[in-house]
Amino acid sequence: MSHNDEKKDRRRQKSVMGSYNYYKMFGCFNRKFKISDLGPPRDVIDIFNLYTKGESEMSPDNFLRFLVEFQREEGTTIDDVERIMERVLNMSRSHLTRYVFTVNDFFHYLMMDDVNEPIKTQVHHDMTAPLQHYFIYTGHNSYLTGNQLSSDSSEVPIIKALERGVRAIELDIWPNNAKDNIHVLHGRTLTTPVTLHKCLKSIKEHAFVKSPYPVIITLEDHLTPSLQAKVAEMVTSTFGDMLYYPKESDKDAFPSPDALKHQIILSTKPPKEYLQSKNAGKERSLVDKDSSSDELEDRRVSSLNIYSFHCIKSNSDPDDDDDDDDVEDEKSGHKKDLEYKHLIAIHASKPKNGTRKALRDEYRKAKRLSLSEQALQRAANLYAVDIVRFTQKYILRVFPKGTRVTSTNFRPLTAWMHGAQMVAFNMQGYGRSLWMMHGMFRSNGACGYVRKPDFLMNTGPKGEVFDPKAPLPVKKTLKVKVYMGDGWRLDFSQTHFDAFSPPDFYTKVSVAGVAADVAKKETKVIGDDWTPVWNEEFTFQLRVPELALLKIVVQEYDVDKDDFAGQTCLPVSELRPGIRVVPLHNKKGEKFKSVKLLMRFLFV
Repeated sequence: MSHNDEKKDRRRQKSVMGSYNYYKMFGCFNRKFKISDLGPPRDVIDIFNLYTKGESEMSPDNFLRFLVEFQREEGTTIDDVERIMERVLNMSRSHLTRYVFTVNDFFHYLMMDDVNEPIKTQVHHDMTAPLQHYFIYTGHNSYLTGNQLSSDSSEVPIIKALERGVRAIELDIWPNNAKDNIHVLHGRTLTTPVTLHKCLKSIKEHAFVKSPYPVIITLEDHLTPSLQAKVAEMVTSTFGDMLYYPKESDKDAFPSPDALKHQIILSTKPPKEYLQSKNAGKERSLVDKDSSSDELEDRRVSSLNIYSFHCIKSNSDPDDDDDDDDVEDEKSGHKKDLEYKHLIAIHASKPKNGTRKALRDEYRKAKRLSLSEQALQRAANLYAVDIVRFTQKYILRVFPKGTRVTSTNFRPLTAWMHGAQMVAFNMQGYGRSLWMMHGMFRSNGACGYVRKPDFLMNTGPKGEVFDPKAPLPVKKTLKVKVYMGDGWRLDFSQTHFDAFSPPDFYTKVSVAGVAADVAKKETKVIGDDWTPVWNEEFTFQLRVPELALLKIVVQEYDVDKDDFAGQTCLPVSELRPGIRVVPLHNKKGEKFKSVKLLMRFLFV
């Protein structure tokens, strides 16, 4: 660090650690505000005294007892404790003489978000069940940089999504103007294209940076047979051994995420769909009484599909409804299409008799059904149990309605509570729904696959399944205490929230989940303080804690409109009990460098 940088750093520390903040009023005089000393909350001091029996220092044995008894970190060893203490003490002292904590050392440990994080950070779910047993982190129109009508198509949002842990990437593929190459873009809009080759190359390079579990590429295919053959060549040459080829056994059950590690799975409609599309005007699907004209429109606009997991096999199997594809392909002179078809691990076909019929039909192959958010909501209102029963065997994908042109998203809880594995989201968007998606997939070490709760996969003695509408008893009670917050004065300018005084922070704590679990609480406003101390506790009674999300938002109170000051969303099933530090994120879901809350979680 240069001499000037050192002087700047000393001035910055002095301004932060000084006794007062000064704000200009009317440009002519200063207002002085005392800076609160950042010290341990009363509860932290009491717990320190409890485990040290009133002594001024905490030994490794005492710290181990605290971690096991209070924090419920079973399996922690004395070696683990000494490593943690050494790290904390080396940050606060120039020489380490022995492993003992003062109360301030203990408090410093509690505020370290990389060792005292609020949720588990390792993959800990069973990853050997078939794919339909998991919620899968799924993107929608993954190539768009902004809105759905006029933004640029690019490989950059694909890379960002994969680095976040997204496991399902959607690409819309169209012929270029010369009809000799493939572009990725949102068709029939003003979005600019990006080449398919660039997208595939980016997926190969970043697919397994965040997670080793499989990446599913869904191709919305608008190509001629000759271009489909070109896709086959591009895919095989780009991915090589990473590309998953379906096996004979796949016709009966999906493989597991564990079995598909470091594999790329291709999903699109079979080539026959293109040949039939020329006669689409002559065909109309029958719709059952539960379907409305809106559903027909959803299917027309959004290509509502049933996906079947296709296996490579000979034409001798009379039960394979794609048997005649090979004959049609040969007759039409497109033998190369066979290569394209056999690269598709997840095939798409259309429902013939409406949503309910599609949900109730028994198929001999594993498959995937895709519904718009409106179609899912209608189905949930009319025949919720059919959806749950369907998702026990097959995969359901739910995508945003076409009118979400600004890349907003819908609330994902309805889809999850009915067992839908793939809730497709516009990852480049903003908003609370996206925060919930981020929160759900912080589960299981943020690997992109979350094992569904057992109750969504279980069947009773009479074939009954979970009914999302049925009344349920309280299963758990969660107590959440908000102690204090810190870090805003390091990540924001002094006048970011208010030009004339320090901010007035308050925290909103709420639960999203099944309707009976939804609840909202908030702390009082702490005025004129960069390090607010609330010390408030809230209680939430939960009937389905397995699907509950704890939403935390800090706001800065303002007479006109409150200012956003940070947010996070945490899966209740992953919460670590005890006193934890909770890092906050910006509106895009990016973690702030310093902003955090100190909280306590207790399950009763």
